[in-house]
Amino acid sequence: YIVGDVHGSRSALERLLARLAPTADDLVVFVGDLVRKGPDSPGVVDLVREDPRLVSVRGNNEQKIVRGDKRPAWLRDGDRAYFESLPVAISFADALVVHGGVDPTRPLADHTVDELLTMRAPHGDGYDGPFWYDSYDGPYRVFFGHTVHDAPLKRDHAVGLDTGCVYGGTLTAYDYRADEFVTVSPTATHQERARSKIVDPA
Repeated sequence: YIVGDVHGSRSALERLLARLAPTADDLVVFVGDLVRKGPDSPGVVDLVREDPRLVSVRGNNEQKIVRGDKRPAWLRDGDRAYFESLPVAISFADALVVHGGVDPTRPLADHTVDELLTMRAPHGDGYDGPFWYDSYDGPYRVFFGHTVHDAPLKRDHAVGLDTGCVYGGTLTAYDYRADEFVTVSPTATHQERARSKIVDPA
């Protein structure tokens, strides 16, 4: 399973994991941004860090803490080191999991860490696009978060999983074997977001 941006929404994550019911042989990979903006970042960190079936790539919100740009009040001893230990990418079979995305015009090896964490519109203008996945045609199938969509994005070579859980949207997972999305609805909106900063995947 690959799970979208949680942003400290532990209750939604617990309900999603209950829906997925991962077995001892399953792996749940998060696209990063486990923390910030929502009500229980430490709870999300503990849930993921303490379960060997759960792994995450680093998101730009973890990176802000690693760099020292953000020092949230909830930060505990060991949290920063944990975020720094998170890989920037995880790959398996034909899949590549990163937080932001990739620039279709360059080889993967030519990307910086920050680019993989924040990629959105490498040859455009942020949420005005064009988005990197509009012209990306492989070879990997990239699973990503970072860019908020009002429904999961599914393309041949790109799957967007940030459906704005912390903004009142759903928390989304992709079942890799069944090729289907699993979502849970929010119980609360923890932060407001402008409609212009939420993409219609159509």
